[in-house]
Amino acid sequence: MNKLTKLSLIIFFTICVKSIATSKENFFNQALELYNQEKYQDARFLFERNIVFNPNDANSYLYLAKIYKYEKDQRKEEYNLETTLLIEPNNEDAILMMMQIALEKSNYEKVKDLSERFSKVCNKLCNENKKIQDSLKNIQPENNES
Repeated sequence: MNKLTKLSLIIFFTICVKSIATSKENFFNQALELYNQEKYQDARFLFERNIVFNPNDANSYLYLAKIYKYEKDQRKEEYNLETTLLIEPNNEDAILMMMQIALEKSNYEKVKDLSERFSKVCNKLCNENKKIQDSLKNIQPENNES
């Protein structure tokens, strides 16, 4: 009887662990599907739920930032981007979005710093950095008073 109880507990524990691991993936995948369908409220809920099970999932924070950008909540967008970059410092999407926020806030020094960082890590969005640098040249005041 004792062996049967132990075996039952082991099987139960294994099933629970496997279902939790599977649910982590399902939350992100379901949330991403809802995001792509532009169902942002539902997607946000599932991204947040995924973070509860997997607090180090940089992609969930990144997509939350994208949702908050759509909702025009810059404070929450920036918070989620900062969290993304804490977990994954070389996330080019997050760096690019942070550069855009800094540009909107006219924080040119931060844009320059982020741009240098971005140019070191960019793989797929390198052209976006050039666009921001070009716009920065047009906006930033020149110091001709030397």
